[in-house]
Amino acid sequence: MTNNSMSATSSMWTGLVPVDDTALAVTDTGGPGIPVVYLNGQFATQGYWRRVIADLGTGWRHITYDERARGRTSKRSADYSFEAAVRDVDAVLAARGVDRALLVGWSYGAVVGAHWANRNPERTIGAVLVDGAFPHDWLDQAMEQRIRKMFRRMNLFMPLLRPTGLTPRMNADQMADSNIELGRLSRERELGPVLDGITVPVRYVVASGTSLGSRGDEQEKIRASLDAVTARNPHIQIAAKVASNHGAILKKDFRAVAEAVGAVAALDQASGTSRDGLL
Repeated sequence: MTNNSMSATSSMWTGLVPVDDTALAVTDTGGPGIPVVYLNGQFATQGYWRRVIADLGTGWRHITYDERARGRTSKRSADYSFEAAVRDVDAVLAARGVDRALLVGWSYGAVVGAHWANRNPERTIGAVLVDGAFPHDWLDQAMEQRIRKMFRRMNLFMPLLRPTGLTPRMNADQMADSNIELGRLSRERELGPVLDGITVPVRYVVASGTSLGSRGDEQEKIRASLDAVTARNPHIQIAAKVASNHGAILKKDFRAVAEAVGAVAALDQASGTSRDGLL
């Protein structure tokens, strides 16, 4: 596959990208390799991807960024909605001159990646979704109450960590609202059609065990919803089911994520070679 549809920079760039009423901290390694855009977990930072990036190496163009009010540098905003998160992908790609990219999203970022790939098939090389974007009705009124209670408890100590960039510069209600919105977007009737409409290669890397706030086998029941998705859409497959849990997957099973990235890129290369042979 050639990079004619992908603008390349020759050296690393780090800076702020303006979008709406805010600005996002972005790092772009540059170079002629396939652009890989990493979409963070809901309150995570771009540093979570360092092991995946190191494993893939310098033959790729790695683009990471911190979402609104996340990390140490990205600015606050009046809009922390999911649609804002999807718009931010466009803003980062436009700012870095990237026409076509491979998306890698973990948790919340997996849902962002699924929506972006569905809406922009011509600009999406493919996507790797890491333990997220499972269409399952896990949100009910009791869960909403649990979420709000959890974030209010966490808010007692989170301000102490904000100067380090380890926690977002959002209050407890804003974080809870974001998490509840994710639950609504993850319902089968909402996320199922998004996944069914994807026409580019998607590979899932699925964790085991629990995540923050889950109980018992809740998480495994949510992950099981993926079986129906892969049965309906041949573009979507499970690349790996790994031993680590949701929170540790990028730390302990980064190699499985990197391998899935390579597999998706190879599929696009093969497709491009096939198209070129027909011309």
